[in-house]
Amino acid sequence: KSRSMSEIRSFYVEPAAFGETMTITGPEHKHLFQVLRLRAGDRIRVLDGAGHTADCVIESADRRQAAVRAEQTTFTPEPASRAVIALALSHAVRRGFFMEKAVELGAKEVWLWQGDHSQGKLPEKERESWQARMIAGVKQSGNPWLPAVRSFPEGISGVIREAGAFEHHILPWEVQTGVPMLGIDAIGLPGTTIYVIGPEGGFSEREIALLNEAAYRPVSFGQRILRCETAATLCLGLHWWASQQQGRPDCPGK
Repeated sequence: KSRSMSEIRSFYVEPAAFGETMTITGPEHKHLFQVLRLRAGDRIRVLDGAGHTADCVIESADRRQAAVRAEQTTFTPEPASRAVIALALSHAVRRGFFMEKAVELGAKEVWLWQGDHSQGKLPEKERESWQARMIAGVKQSGNPWLPAVRSFPEGISGVIREAGAFEHHILPWEVQTGVPMLGIDAIGLPGTTIYVIGPEGGFSEREIALLNEAAYRPVSFGQRILRCETAATLCLGLHWWASQQQGRPDCPGK
């Protein structure tokens, strides 16, 4: 039976597999075939997380895979204002939750770094679950870009080195005295902005010295200490909101 546009479900394929004809396998196929019980003739939407979206018709579906054909393909360029979140590792951080929000709010990349005060190390086994949460975010939000996730076990020095060519460097900091509030003049600007979020234990003096030397701009969110993932999500939300304002690079209808 036919489905209205609002009922059309979205599915993810790797960028290398995106094209005029595509094969859906793995967890995406299981959801399509066993959960939604879609069959030949049904229409779906396919995204590759690299800006491409296709309205497709299922040509065949069995217990192993589904073959689909693209009828209309669109490409959405990356935003002119891009946000990278460098989030310190911490046991207390709900990383799966944050990864999903990072997709919804349009993060370009998520960097996980080992802080001097971080508790524990990055568990490799979590990567697959993060990817699943981020793919779910892409399908739910319609964001055609899947953020890249990178890890920096060497700590803040690696983050500073890799972000050296970025246009804007922001340091949200829980210290209140002498730290200005984050304003719209500092966010949502053309180019790439990195926001560095410290661990639950805070930045070390060594890390602050390195960030100051690299000319990171310290800012405050006000008279409240936020959890790491809350601060990171707030950065992305404010960046997205600011980039959409009149006169900004990604203003709708520009």
